[in-house]
Amino acid sequence: MNKQEPDFSRRRILGMAIGFGGLAISGTNGTALAQEAKRLITWPLPLGPFYPLMKPLDQDADLTTIAGKPGRAEGKVIHLMGRVMNLKGEPVSGAKVEIWQTDSKGRYAHPSDPNPVPPDPNFQGFSAQFTDADGRYRFKTVKPAAYPGLLVGMRTPHIHFDVSGKIDRVVTQMFFPNEPLNAQDATLGRLNAAYKEAATAKILPPTKDLEADSVVAVWDIVLLKG
Repeated sequence: MNKQEPDFSRRRILGMAIGFGGLAISGTNGTALAQEAKRLITWPLPLGPFYPLMKPLDQDADLTTIAGKPGRAEGKVIHLMGRVMNLKGEPVSGAKVEIWQTDSKGRYAHPSDPNPVPPDPNFQGFSAQFTDADGRYRFKTVKPAAYPGLLVGMRTPHIHFDVSGKIDRVVTQMFFPNEPLNAQDATLGRLNAAYKEAATAKILPPTKDLEADSVVAVWDIVLLKG
């Protein structure tokens, strides 16, 4: 993570990830067992054709800049965070969380992407980080754009995840709420209503220590055993 980037406090990140991720242990009936029954395992979704073959040398948590380049990626800044946990709600520490996505114009940093728009030279496009002792992860990125699917229709904005815990692994995709293309996206459309909700991030306004025009996206990932 960029050392100049203001940090969330430990309590604030954990509070956001739990409070808005919809997967907290506490609930209206007050029992962990009932919450476990409601908790959904993160559903696997396609890896897609644009997983980076050659990963960038710069793989830090800030995708909006590239080491050695003075510029900053175009687009709306998103502070993406959440927790990796098992079905019981226990944190999965040391889980490897990889993300990759398009830039703000809908272009992957991949040689096979047919999108004629040049890739943003200041966008990292991929990152790999490990969760902390509380299962938390965090990235700074930009809002991905929609783009034409290779086989069918337009793809709604999304971020790809590959999460490897101590026992389980899931490859999946995270979506954004209230996107016009969500209703017709073929990948999101394969999920039922509950899993669609679980695959969609919660969008919050920035705290005072973040960019005023940025947003916070909170999304938790649930593995079977961790």
